[in-house]
Amino acid sequence: MELDAYRQSAETFTEELMREYYRHHAGLQDSFEIEPIYARHAHLFTRDAVDALRELDARANGDGDDRRRARMLLDFAVDGYVGEATKAVEEELARTEAGLTIDVDGERIGFREAPVVQANEADAERRAEIEAALLAATRDPLGPHHRELIERQHACATELGWASYADMCAHLKRIDLRALSTQTAAFADASAQSYPRVLEPELRRTLGIDMSELRRADLPRFFRAAEQDRHFPAARLTESFVETMRGLGIEVAAQRGVTFDIGSRPNKSPRAFCAPVRVPGEVYLVVAPVGGWDDFATLFHEGGHTEHAASTDPGLPFEFRCLGDNSISETYAFLMQHLVENPEWLARRLNLDDPSELVAHARAQRLVYLRRYAGKLAYELELHDSADTDGLAGRYAELLGNALAIDWPTETYLADVDPGFYCACYLRAWALETHLRSHLRERFGPAWFESRQAGEVLQALWRDGQRLDAEELLEELTGDRLDFGVVLADLGLS
Repeated sequence: MELDAYRQSAETFTEELMREYYRHHAGLQDSFEIEPIYARHAHLFTRDAVDALRELDARANGDGDDRRRARMLLDFAVDGYVGEATKAVEEELARTEAGLTIDVDGERIGFREAPVVQANEADAERRAEIEAALLAATRDPLGPHHRELIERQHACATELGWASYADMCAHLKRIDLRALSTQTAAFADASAQSYPRVLEPELRRTLGIDMSELRRADLPRFFRAAEQDRHFPAARLTESFVETMRGLGIEVAAQRGVTFDIGSRPNKSPRAFCAPVRVPGEVYLVVAPVGGWDDFATLFHEGGHTEHAASTDPGLPFEFRCLGDNSISETYAFLMQHLVENPEWLARRLNLDDPSELVAHARAQRLVYLRRYAGKLAYELELHDSADTDGLAGRYAELLGNALAIDWPTETYLADVDPGFYCACYLRAWALETHLRSHLRERFGPAWFESRQAGEVLQALWRDGQRLDAEELLEELTGDRLDFGVVLADLGLS
């Protein structure tokens, strides 16, 4: 295999695929035509290509950059091999979802738009009606596509010689998924008694309900934090991010190829995202506005991804610019996101004198997410170790329901699954971000976001792309080991 030619073709494929992803999920086009992209680059994902890169990975010595690049290329090739097998069902799933509407008491609402409507709905029964319609649509017509997608992923793993999809992902991502699940289960156990004490006061204040009344349909409204809208005017949304970056010595307007896509469109995905089409040089930050604090948190999260991609050294190899451990980019995203619950930032950027209610709400929300993703990781390990997914709907509802003390529905047991154990990236990123934020605060003070020296530290990290994984970056930065004890302490639960 000619590696340089392979890398060049791989980067072209990545660019074309990400541009198609951006245009479809930003609502700029209904079609999601990835099959022609895979067809143009079919040589990248043949069994021969995977085997050659697997041999290269096996021969690579030590823990240096050559070993890192070999593992990243193998991960890319296997991901593409799976993508080749699933591209048709992914296209059909995206096409069906984009054109799907739900009926809520005679009103037609786009499937993708419905979570935004739900978050803005003050009436609990109306939220429940939207939820019921979404669950029905998830079961059918979307359910068969989700099932086929996962079945094909599992088939690819066994075809390539791994015992399961879970084992394949653990090897390729260099993540001990079972050890991580043990850590996050310990976090869930340690936070179990505190969870209702943290969450219930916020439910009463924001939704007027207690824990016994909480339904999954209420979570989008709870996360929305509508009572805080007066502090988060839409006119300050983009401006506040630009000003924050300026405080770190970064002029967003001067960054080449960064586009903020914040308008509303009917088929725009409700899930915000950053689309790094070229790293660096063409990066899109996409948000479907909901309103208030949630928009700020979302914009800053995706802004962290955007700054990382836009600041990556263009001279780095393709693997370090475009591949690697996504826990790294998620860490920078969470670092920026957590500014909008930082009392110093709220006072300096939004003139909020008493942020106590918002800080308490953000703490409760973060605990919900952490416990939910700990449950997701445990469930996905069972799902991706299983040869038969039929009996796992009840187990999904049990694990997620126990994690959040909610009667959790079964209908999303195959839809609520991201490829490649991305839930593990989020979990590792929450821990790494806590370490990084503490490091910045200790070096540059509570207003570290107004320090150009802190900006220089971040830009140096961003320039390195994703060359290091989460454990390596933390070891290099502070010498610490990645653990969830710091998250418990940061939440005031230890």
